[in-house]
Amino acid sequence: MALPDAPLLRALAGDRPDRTPVWFMRQAGRSLPEYRELRVGTRMLDACLTPELAAEITLQPVRRHGVDAGIFFSDIVVPLRLAGVEVEIEPGRGPVFADPVRTADDVARLTAIDPEALDTPAIAEAVRIVTAELGETPLIGFAGAPFTLAAYLVEGGPSKEHLRARAMMHADPESWNRLAGWLARLSRTFLSAQRDAGAAAVQLFDSWAGSLAPEDYRTFVAPHSAAAVRGIGAPVIHFGVGTGPFLGDMRLIGADGAPAADAVGVDWRMPLDTAAGILGPDVTVQGNIDPALLTAPWPVLEEQVREVLRRGRSARAHILNLGHGVPPETDPAVLTRIVELARTVDAENAAEAERS
Repeated sequence: MALPDAPLLRALAGDRPDRTPVWFMRQAGRSLPEYRELRVGTRMLDACLTPELAAEITLQPVRRHGVDAGIFFSDIVVPLRLAGVEVEIEPGRGPVFADPVRTADDVARLTAIDPEALDTPAIAEAVRIVTAELGETPLIGFAGAPFTLAAYLVEGGPSKEHLRARAMMHADPESWNRLAGWLARLSRTFLSAQRDAGAAAVQLFDSWAGSLAPEDYRTFVAPHSAAAVRGIGAPVIHFGVGTGPFLGDMRLIGADGAPAADAVGVDWRMPLDTAAGILGPDVTVQGNIDPALLTAPWPVLEEQVREVLRRGRSARAHILNLGHGVPPETDPAVLTRIVELARTVDAENAAEAERS
């Protein structure tokens, strides 16, 4: 089990450890040749639900890069598959649902399934295998946020603007809230299974929240995301893409004024010092190296990493990460080099502090 003084956990608690914690969203997966070799002949969802395979994929980037956390290898639609929803991940397209959820009757049929009765033994076993090898390095549990899951379900697959999902919010708010509330319970059950098996923190990932107007996010989405993680018994990281217009709401503030999120991930669009000013002194920031620069010449990328680290010092604590996931064409050696650079910058800062 991860120790409380692991850099990631200290940063999530609001402390500034001597070593800036580093991990990468989508660090496990397509950018690693060992992953591609392991996945030959195995479909994505089958890999996620085979404990030994999911565990090995989770561990690969920790061994290779020396990052400060593992992120559980899964997919946001895995809980839906475990609940009995017919879904497949089509290569080059993404999750596709045989029966989209678009009417009040569709919602009633889906939400009749008990989300607390999710079949999670394979998930728990994978987490136990991972945490046994990680030792003092934390494992982050993973789940999709209610809006992103609902967007896939209502659209029936990937979409750029999520028009049907956004329409349902206003045309039939009762059905929308019933669906999103059920998905919040589903994500919570999935995260709780990972926590109970040994995950030391959790991340709620909202891929498509950036398609929403701020008021729609506050009214129709934030309460359900908060329900998925509030009081879950582990530190919470909340990340969404394109959420700058309502970044402060990503803290998921409750009626008591306390945030449900211990850290908020920031994408590449907003400088971290600006984000820290919006989020305030009671939330850690995570991010936000531009993934596009992973293929840039090293001096360009180095300058960006140093700038992100510098701006991250404006927050109560900083977890170095990308502003989104690792692109599949990334050279893994570049990620390792970023970790090494972060250690170098930490040493430089420590030496400067001693001199001053």
